[in-house]
Amino acid sequence: MNEALLRSLTPNVLGILVRRGADFAAAEDAVQDALIEAVRVWPADPPRDAKGWLVTVAWRKFLDATRADTARRRREDLVEEEPAPGPAPAADDTLQLYFLCAHPSLTPSSAVALTLRAVGGLTTRQIAQAYLVPEATMAQRISRAKRTVSDVRFDQPGDVATVLRVLYLVFNEGYSGDVDLAAEAIRLTRQLAAVIDHPEVAGLLALMLLHHARRAARTAPDGSLVPLADQDRGRWDTTSIAEGVEILQAALARDRLGEFQAQAAIAALHADAPTAEETDWVQIVEWYDELGGLTDNPVVRLNRAVAVGEADGPRAGLAALAALDDSLPRHTAVAAYLHERDGDLTTAARLYAEAAQKAPNLAERNHLTRQAARLNTRRPR
Repeated sequence: MNEALLRSLTPNVLGILVRRGADFAAAEDAVQDALIEAVRVWPADPPRDAKGWLVTVAWRKFLDATRADTARRRREDLVEEEPAPGPAPAADDTLQLYFLCAHPSLTPSSAVALTLRAVGGLTTRQIAQAYLVPEATMAQRISRAKRTVSDVRFDQPGDVATVLRVLYLVFNEGYSGDVDLAAEAIRLTRQLAAVIDHPEVAGLLALMLLHHARRAARTAPDGSLVPLADQDRGRWDTTSIAEGVEILQAALARDRLGEFQAQAAIAALHADAPTAEETDWVQIVEWYDELGGLTDNPVVRLNRAVAVGEADGPRAGLAALAALDDSLPRHTAVAAYLHERDGDLTTAARLYAEAAQKAPNLAERNHLTRQAARLNTRRPR
């Protein structure tokens, strides 16, 4: 990788984007994303025209970000910044669109991808990251879904499970901070819970409320990420926590466990702990075992490895992690954390630096870079 070439081209690419109409700050973000993509792609597939490649990728990144921001602003006009507790009106055109896009002629995965793109306002890249697949693969999946429904009548709604999956992914994208859709996802899930009596609908609403309750504590005043263990629990929204726990308990009492209820139970255990040290990690591991039996999601197994590391010690966590594919998103960051817990600061610092290069967003990249720097200053010279 010719880093000097990248540095020399950056001002030219930035200037081209600005001349094409991008504002300077957005252009800077797009060029930064393009440079990260170059670091990932060029070693195996160097372009013949480096400058042209960077301009093309940066402009596409800028357009994706602009579309996502436009969708976010459109939804912010419809909802207040924070979701209000209590029942919501039963009818909503947006929720109806979710059901119509989850058309029976589509497979569940294609229906989710199409709805996220067409209604949820997420970019193809964001959807691909959520599904752990290459962006090109997701683009093809969405195109096929569009072709499939191009000649069908949208008078037959899809099933609840597909709509729940879409709402869950929309909330996760909003909660991550890339697109502020979390409040909208909660609003729609409230409406769904008001018209459909199903424990998994309630489980998803409880999960969203419990996670959203921690939102104010997730970032420091400078915008940097604050890990769960370091968050000021006095800033958590106790009203949302109480509502989420109440909804979850009612759902669990029906003895029809689903993955959203299991995830909400894990979130409730975190919310119930007065301090990070008092977290009931043993019970959290048990819930991850339940969740693993309900879904074959590799991210569940990755999170379970963290929980095992807290419940049984970092070496037990590393043993659980060793059984997983190291190409999983955030696998390297988890390995770094567990090695730090085990006292191997040299390995942990190296892995934090590697994880920063793979981070899906700027806030996470900066956090992991600071973790690596912190350990490097602690290591004996």
